[in-house]
Amino acid sequence: MTADHTSPQPPGRDTTVVLDLGPAPHDDPALEVHGPLDGDRLEAALDQVAVHHPDAPARPHPVGHRGTATHPVRLSAGAAGTAFPWGLLADLLTHPVSGARTARSVPPTTLQRELLADADAHPGRHVERLTWAWHGRLDIERFRDSWQSVVDRESVLRAAFGDGPEPLLLLHDDVPAEVLWLPEGTVGWPELVEHDLRRGLDPRLPPALRVTVLGGGFGRGGATPSRVLLTYHHALLDDWSARLLVREFYRAYLAGGRLPGGERRPDIRDYVHWLHRQDTTPARDYWSHSAPRADAVSPVPLTAAPGPATGRTEVRLDAALAERLTAWAAHWGSTESGVLQALWAVLLYRASGAAGPTRVRFGVAVSGRGITLEGAERLPAPLRAPLPLSVEVDPRSTVATLLADVRDRVLDMAAYEWVSPGQIRDWSAPASPAAPLPPSVPQASAYPDGSLLVFEGGARPADDLSADLAAHGVRVGRPEPLGARTGFPVTLVTRWDDEGGLVLTATHDRTPYADATEVLTDSASLLTEVPYLAADSTTVADLLRLLSAAPTAPRPVAAGPSHAAAPGAPAEEPPLVTLRPAAEPGAGAVCLVQAHGLPRARYDRLAEAYRGPESVVLLPTPADGPHTAPQPPGDTGPLLVLAAFSGGGTAACETARRIAKDGGRPPLVVITGAKADDAAFARTLQSVAARAGRPG
Repeated sequence: MTADHTSPQPPGRDTTVVLDLGPAPHDDPALEVHGPLDGDRLEAALDQVAVHHPDAPARPHPVGHRGTATHPVRLSAGAAGTAFPWGLLADLLTHPVSGARTARSVPPTTLQRELLADADAHPGRHVERLTWAWHGRLDIERFRDSWQSVVDRESVLRAAFGDGPEPLLLLHDDVPAEVLWLPEGTVGWPELVEHDLRRGLDPRLPPALRVTVLGGGFGRGGATPSRVLLTYHHALLDDWSARLLVREFYRAYLAGGRLPGGERRPDIRDYVHWLHRQDTTPARDYWSHSAPRADAVSPVPLTAAPGPATGRTEVRLDAALAERLTAWAAHWGSTESGVLQALWAVLLYRASGAAGPTRVRFGVAVSGRGITLEGAERLPAPLRAPLPLSVEVDPRSTVATLLADVRDRVLDMAAYEWVSPGQIRDWSAPASPAAPLPPSVPQASAYPDGSLLVFEGGARPADDLSADLAAHGVRVGRPEPLGARTGFPVTLVTRWDDEGGLVLTATHDRTPYADATEVLTDSASLLTEVPYLAADSTTVADLLRLLSAAPTAPRPVAAGPSHAAAPGAPAEEPPLVTLRPAAEPGAGAVCLVQAHGLPRARYDRLAEAYRGPESVVLLPTPADGPHTAPQPPGDTGPLLVLAAFSGGGTAACETARRIAKDGGRPPLVVITGAKADDAAFARTLQSVAARAGRPG
């Protein structure tokens, strides 16, 4: 229910309400307002009462004036006046919402209530930031006008939670966009982000987002790109919505600063109406049976080494690996997000310390846009919700079976992803506490809400505006999230970048023992290896053994703490791994020296591209220094070439020296850049190997 009205205005002097419930049962109760009161202000308060008490018997109405400052208010004739929430009406009239001119009101969704309550209890949570680079000319006035046009068009950007007795979402009609421009050199980018982080964002004050620009201005474009920072609160906007709004801003900028047409529909009001029309009985029945069972565990990946209470770290899988992962997932009837969820379940199983079949649980973020509301995919609103997912992990089961189980469970809950986590908790049996912690970790570090997986939507949209912006001399990057505190001890966010790669960002919060760095390394390692190793017969136990080996995934770039491995005895010398057998005995070998920072998949692709008769073997590079002289496996023949990508050259050269020191013929060493074409590098290695294999 919504109504157009003028929101309560701060009175010129104190407003007093006198409520008379009547001396006898048949007398009508009356309320007198002493102070300024006009019809619009009363209607605003009555509309808010109707939102919270839709079953109230009747709406009161003013019946006259006593002078200019006293306003009697009575119920309509024949109504059961004593049941009307007069106290709430008195509260609203004596404590009006100030700071806005006109407003419409809607009740907040259950999810919004939960997010707002959590943010009030833990300031700083649920505030997200998107940032991107702006190359080329930046007209600041046009920039401001464009955002104002978006604010005028999208009612949710003019929304704020009311400050009355009960949460109420007020949609104001006249709100200026908040755009702050700082000339280049005013402040450093890290300092600007840190300041924005400390400032936070109040969801009770419109507008619903804040835009900060560093650099540009006066129509000039320089060599240094401008940087844009977009700040918003998840109780009003989700990340899908933020990207929709950025696209709307680009359209306005291309149109000279003004979008055509009026308010967008559907909007937040239509979504609230849709929610209120839903029969919760099927959802209640589903979640009461499908919510995580009491025996499901939600261990947080832990480390005994203490560190900062919050941390953030990031790793990227290149486009070739991401493409292979997509194809492999499709082969098993899954998606990249489904693969990540299945592998995450394996990681949690390992963290639980279980030895047999065990059910684990964790949160998955759903878009909430697969609902039957027409236009939901274009609706800026807080639809995304973290919902619980549980799955049984059995070491004896195949990876294909685990993928199918995860896929089916996600599909089943898709029909009811519009409910909130609080509703699910109310409808299901209490979940068990988190798995027991190692003795070295204080018990206070255990949190029953576990971890959250977020997989942001795919590649650029079909109506991408990059080409249109380029025609105006503007090039923009894809908005990248800086990471919101979600309330989960560990949150893993996966997104696509402009080059088609997958970026994984892990954050930990509330506990210094939830190690985002290590869990990110393990996640990337599995995503890197699985498309090459998993087959019909590959079991979960095989993945667990893979995790026990040295990590081969890209090392994360930490924005938070990282924990070094504990010192101990020297590691056992790793053996050579055959990536491609020789075409004939004694043909010799090309040895690839693995460098830190490149995934194992890169060397597999290089071996696939190699066409010479030699075998191709991989020499993992230890963290503590170069290898002793490696011995080729079987009857491969001598090492003819030591090859490495940039970063592995030192280890390759030192390995060749050690071979010579041991009396052997040193192989030729070939180093290339990390971005070199695999096929071209393979041809080079084939030519060098042929030369090294010639006598004399």
